[in-house]
Amino acid sequence: MPVAALIGDAVASRTASDRRALHRALEAALAEVNERLRPATPLRLTVGDEYQGCFASRGAALHATLLLRVRLAPAAGVRHGVGWGEVTVLAEHPRVEDGPAWWAAREAIESVKLAEGRAASRLLRTAFRGPDAEVVNAALVGRDELLGRLDERSLSVLSGMLDGMSQQEIADQVEVTPSAVSQRVRRDGIAAILRIDDLLGTLP
Repeated sequence: MPVAALIGDAVASRTASDRRALHRALEAALAEVNERLRPATPLRLTVGDEYQGCFASRGAALHATLLLRVRLAPAAGVRHGVGWGEVTVLAEHPRVEDGPAWWAAREAIESVKLAEGRAASRLLRTAFRGPDAEVVNAALVGRDELLGRLDERSLSVLSGMLDGMSQQEIADQVEVTPSAVSQRVRRDGIAAILRIDDLLGTLP
């Protein structure tokens, strides 16, 4: 049965001022996503600041990439590659997997790394390889462009909305008025990010 393999890593992690803190932040974010989304193969750190996991659907994997980016920003930037296909389990303890889904995910994240040097693609942080890749990647380009332009307060607003908080609750948390939250949702493209996430989330 095909799955969505996800590979992620921290951007410029070797130059992080506190690599231990970065590692702890990654562990906490992965644990939260595992708890919320229950992936087929839980997300786990592998080598250095790279992490991997598998999801039953493309939509769930792409939603996970958004949650991870928002939870880790602005302290740490992360990039992701998602690939759809079959997975072969080579060993259980520790779990070792191989197969087309992983090859596709690796190709996807490498394409993100290549794009980072181009001015037109500097905000791209997510890529997909698999069915409907052209359409999915078009949505991801738009989502990543909007995400990359959010300041810290707008990221807090987005984070709260992803948690299902009301605008009043978010306003209380970030110490602004509900009107200010509403303005950020419209002005900063937060509503568009959430809509893109909703639509991508329907992908089987």
